[in-house]
Amino acid sequence: MQDSKAAAPLDGLAVVELGHSVAAPYAGQILADLGATVVKVENPDGGDDARLWGPPFWHGSSAVFQTLNRNKYSATFNIKDEKDRAALRELVRGADVVIQNMRPGLVERYGLDAKELRKDNTRLIYCNLAAFGATGPLQHSTGYDPLIQAFSGIMSVTGEAGRGPVRVGPSIIDMGAGLWCVIGIMAALVRRQQNGEGATVDTSLYETGLAWMNIPLANCISAGRDPGKSGSETPMLVPYRAFQASDRHIVIAAGNDNLFRKLAGLLGHPQWADDTRFKTNEQRVINRVALNELIGGFIAQQPSQYWMDQLNELGVPCAPVQSASEVIAHPQTHALGMLQPTPDDKMVLVGTPLSFDGVRPDIRHAAPELGADTQRAAKLLRDGDAEKDSHPAQRQTKL
Repeated sequence: MQDSKAAAPLDGLAVVELGHSVAAPYAGQILADLGATVVKVENPDGGDDARLWGPPFWHGSSAVFQTLNRNKYSATFNIKDEKDRAALRELVRGADVVIQNMRPGLVERYGLDAKELRKDNTRLIYCNLAAFGATGPLQHSTGYDPLIQAFSGIMSVTGEAGRGPVRVGPSIIDMGAGLWCVIGIMAALVRRQQNGEGATVDTSLYETGLAWMNIPLANCISAGRDPGKSGSETPMLVPYRAFQASDRHIVIAAGNDNLFRKLAGLLGHPQWADDTRFKTNEQRVINRVALNELIGGFIAQQPSQYWMDQLNELGVPCAPVQSASEVIAHPQTHALGMLQPTPDDKMVLVGTPLSFDGVRPDIRHAAPELGADTQRAAKLLRDGDAEKDSHPAQRQTKL
């Protein structure tokens, strides 16, 4: 049996999450999945709003909350209460990392900001996850995933031309921002090994949106015009989109001249590969409408499996547009072990998309009940690894 400890490289890292909704909790979830001890700080009056984001609900909380807060512990503090604030500050003294995405100005108002908390713990890595960033005219504004998808331009390039704005289904802004938090925290931890000092890390939902828009913005700057919506298509490659087969959509990605030549031959028109309109990708991009109509007319005549069998045999990349239930049932999903049960077998959640020496991090326990770990929170941070009763200044983490 493989040792699950091999997949817990952050064992010994003590994290306090002042997080709610999706972005900061997702960062905390990643760190917890990788072995860190993560204490989630919640308001005693209801806790994280995401607990009630349903239906569907799953064993006492929303499915959203369950998947974003597994492997964590919950401690409740009323930050408006002076005694609770003092207790929270004492808790942070035993932490390596703080992640926060509270309402703009709130941590400063109550003395829970990086400047104050790093006075008590100079090795602390404090990560701010704002809506619009740490500076600028919108620094004090609030923001949520769909707002930033709109404001960053993502909605301007998502969906079909001539139709209304479409939000990308998954919370890519929130979850992307959580990933940037983790990247920043890990980089700061590496630097702390070198100089012994903590750091303040800043990122935001808006910066994350701009990062996702790097290619469309580069295209806009270089071409001098807005890229517009392209549906399922990649604007710079043709054919590279979803086509309707007789039973469902399939995506065909013939992204270079050789692959296009194979596709043209399969469709019975090898001459397309030498047609001046389609001979190079540049010409195919210019004449995308005509070419897509030609290809689409053939694809519609047969079921998707027929085309996928033929395309796969030729080595032309393709894939069906699967539903969530099809993804859950697919043998590749199961072969990877990406669907993991909680230890009590009450829930199955999507696992961490990383393995270490062939071992994927496991789900050690389900999301915590509100305030379940308040009394032992400090002990959890102190004794989360084998080196018990040590202050973070002496404790050795895996970084």
